[in-house]
Amino acid sequence: MSVADAPGVHDPSGRGSAFSGATGGTSESVVEPLVFERSRPGRRAVRFPAASERARAAAIGQPVVPEFARRAAAPGLPELSELELLRHYNRLAHLNQAIDLNFYPLGSCTMKYNPKVNEWAAALPGLADSHPFDPEPLAQGSLELMWLLAELLEDISGFCAVSLQPAAGAHGELTGMLMTRAFHRDNGEGEQRRKVLVPDSAHGTNPATATMVGYETVTIPSNQRGGIDLGALRGALGPDVAALMITNPSTLGIFEDQIDQVVAAVREAGAIAYMDGANLNAILGRFRPGAAGFDVMHFNLHKTFSTPHGGGGPGAGPVGVGERLEPYLPAPIPVLAEGDPAEVRANAWAGRSTPGARFALDADRPRSIGKVRSCHGNFGMFVRAYTYIRSNGGPGLRTISEDAVLAANYLRVRLRDAYDLPYDRPNKHEVVFSGRRQKREHGVSTLDIAKAVLDHGMHPPTIYFPLIVEEAMLIEPTETESLETLDRFVSVMHDIAGQVAADPDSVRRAPVTTPVGRLDEAAAARRPDLRWAHDGDEETASPA
Repeated sequence: MSVADAPGVHDPSGRGSAFSGATGGTSESVVEPLVFERSRPGRRAVRFPAASERARAAAIGQPVVPEFARRAAAPGLPELSELELLRHYNRLAHLNQAIDLNFYPLGSCTMKYNPKVNEWAAALPGLADSHPFDPEPLAQGSLELMWLLAELLEDISGFCAVSLQPAAGAHGELTGMLMTRAFHRDNGEGEQRRKVLVPDSAHGTNPATATMVGYETVTIPSNQRGGIDLGALRGALGPDVAALMITNPSTLGIFEDQIDQVVAAVREAGAIAYMDGANLNAILGRFRPGAAGFDVMHFNLHKTFSTPHGGGGPGAGPVGVGERLEPYLPAPIPVLAEGDPAEVRANAWAGRSTPGARFALDADRPRSIGKVRSCHGNFGMFVRAYTYIRSNGGPGLRTISEDAVLAANYLRVRLRDAYDLPYDRPNKHEVVFSGRRQKREHGVSTLDIAKAVLDHGMHPPTIYFPLIVEEAMLIEPTETESLETLDRFVSVMHDIAGQVAADPDSVRRAPVTTPVGRLDEAAAARRPDLRWAHDGDEETASPA
């Protein structure tokens, strides 16, 4: 018997529900009870053996928790068996849209599939059990892996040095801007250069990061083809500009075909050329930002090198730099203290260690901006990224970009008859459509279209971003999806476009097949009910 058929359970939604609750003034049905609802007194997922006489004897005389720090009563934790707990969280997991279950074309964020071999490597005991406070003689394997990863990132990007410390992409941006500030201060222009130029097609973190460092941001408009307006850029450059932060390819999915002129103009003005490397997965093996003249770039390991993203984190945002900013990199940096680099690399590619090689942490960097992260960064992400790069090799990385670009352009061509295409030109890894026609002719918004996609068992694309496109839908298929999956997505989007024209009200009611229907999103964001009031609580649950 399904939960919806259980006695006393009323399910007006038809979706199947176990309990109902008010959200934003409306009643919503949910298919899985809270873990507290399933709790029954006395049930245990884990039972610990009684302490032995030896353990009790050893405990005598040990410090005890002082009385003032002890709980007056046991915490109100749920009580379930291991099997109940396992099933509960597995059911919850399958209620979510996830890339391990179905298509997840979230643009700009690159919800890339994480190969399971990466997880195997990160779980190897010698790596998983390493500790950042291990002395160097005991940490040689970890230091070697970090040194090798930095070497690979340098080769891929064309930069002369890389720091692995930053904890995420935006943190890498912050690191780059801190190095930019230090560079200009050393040159006696710290007070003079107070502006950072940011194209309107850049990631939103770019102006936010510059502002955090104390800079004033100036927006540079796009031209009619979706690239940066070169005339506007040159007009804005001057002795008061510290840097240009440009996302390339941009959030429009377009590679800046004037990038050589952009970099030349920025450097001629004495400013730092910063490239947001979030979309590096579109240009692997074809464009090396460091070799093109950029001074600094952050890598999003989750976007390009398949480390977990979002709730699967933590993240990692290494930063590569050219010669002008190399002295300012965060310290310490893993280095090869003894041994021949070419020999160490060759042995590593062959799966061997190098006798006599020794790795160390170089903290003797007098102009460094200092640490930006405790210890050395999120090491587990380094293992995953290193595994991914080594698994693919140089030709494989180039193929990754080719497949990602091919998939995005396939969608561009297949869907441009159903939705407006603001920039109908070859794109890179993602493509931006607009639902403005559907809104203008039928009163159906891009949000409504995204909700309708959920009814087909797929995650919607990013919507309303980039901000410069009205009713934007930003779609990124990545390189891992089959032609059959792309064709199914095309069919779904065409079906929705037809549904919009024939029955717009039905699209505005979407989704209707998901466990939970359309919520009051403003209320859910501003008045979340996060507290469970169990028996014995003096207060009832209240919105946080």
